[in-house]
Amino acid sequence: MKILNSSQISAFGGINFVLEAFNKIGVDKLIDSQFPQLPMQSKYKWKDILYSFWSVFFCGGDCAEDISVNLKSGLRNNPFAKLPSPDRVLNRLKELAKPGMYITMPGRTKTHHFSINEPLNNINQLLFKKLNKNNEGHILDYDNTLIFSNKADAVNTYKKRYGYCPGVGIIGNNIVYVENRNGNSNADTMQDETLKRMFSLLKKNNIKIKAFRADGASYSLSVINEIQKNASVFYIRCRMSAALNEAIAKINQWDELIIDGRKVYRGSILFTPFKNKARRSKQQHLLKQYKLVITKESRDDGQINMFTGEACNYRGILTNDFESSNDEVVIFYNQRGAIEREFDVLKNDFGWNNMPFSKLEQNTVFLIISAMCRNLYEFIINQFSKTFTHLKSYYRIKKFIFRFICIPAKWVKSSRSYKLRVYGSVAFKT
Repeated sequence: MKILNSSQISAFGGINFVLEAFNKIGVDKLIDSQFPQLPMQSKYKWKDILYSFWSVFFCGGDCAEDISVNLKSGLRNNPFAKLPSPDRVLNRLKELAKPGMYITMPGRTKTHHFSINEPLNNINQLLFKKLNKNNEGHILDYDNTLIFSNKADAVNTYKKRYGYCPGVGIIGNNIVYVENRNGNSNADTMQDETLKRMFSLLKKNNIKIKAFRADGASYSLSVINEIQKNASVFYIRCRMSAALNEAIAKINQWDELIIDGRKVYRGSILFTPFKNKARRSKQQHLLKQYKLVITKESRDDGQINMFTGEACNYRGILTNDFESSNDEVVIFYNQRGAIEREFDVLKNDFGWNNMPFSKLEQNTVFLIISAMCRNLYEFIINQFSKTFTHLKSYYRIKKFIFRFICIPAKWVKSSRSYKLRVYGSVAFKT
């Protein structure tokens, strides 16, 4: 086989349309106005840094080194951004880190290591507003996820593996808040303070929350009190307790349902949780009555619950939504299961499983910047799928790369201007 040399052609021609779309919605102006000012002698602007970093994920890479290994030759003369070295990109990201916060709870010896980066979360929320014009009221989901890693400051998690446990706020498929914490700090550790910071920033940016959903880690007096201040309705998974079992035993009416071929029963009752906790902490004024929706299913082992007198497993949802039916409450809450898919996307498509730094605070910057990339991709795939029939709005980024990004192209100068020559049959338009 004979090889003929030719002029440089980029294997990632589709990235030019992505970067152009960024500029059209004003991402470049947002970056220039919100990120710290760089020295006058700097060769690269923040737009160059971030566009190059995001291009790694949009072109199928998983680490900053791909900028020089796989992208440099193809994007060398790109008019939308200059391509810096991986070291320059990572060093600039390090500069965005904020000092960590170390907390020891009263009467405890364990030290909790938190990383809070309000400026970056603020920029991310401003980006969210650019990408989502509708602000009549959003559904906010909150959850923590474990990111296993052997970084220098990573601590052993309850899974007996080292890593971090960031808390994440999600609206739809968009990440709106990330607060990192070390692996020994469980999801319920000082969650009320985390939610307070998150809601405060959302309020500052006029992002309205109409409903809030979370798992059992949010089932506490202080957390629910904080949620009620900032969301019209909430739906929280209950954690089983003696008081909860006693409430379940008082439910008189159960509706029979068939779910996935199994017979279950569903009922509800008015319930005031955390009475003992409120009495011990002298916070009885925070106690309120809520709706407790219970779904029960017979246990395979036949073991009897001493409080209810039944051999059943129970799943409860606490809510202040008194208007919806029991089934509507459960169906709406179960929709938050999509948040686990978001964590899978972040970890496998946008680099969360490959954090580049050795310190928690610096990796927090990486998590938020890559979350911005995830939000941008959600916008791009929704917009482009309306124009190109071979794209669907639900595609993961790998399929998007194969079907759109991997188109040979090069920039040519013609009539005193640069034009993109695309080698393919896809009808691209500018």
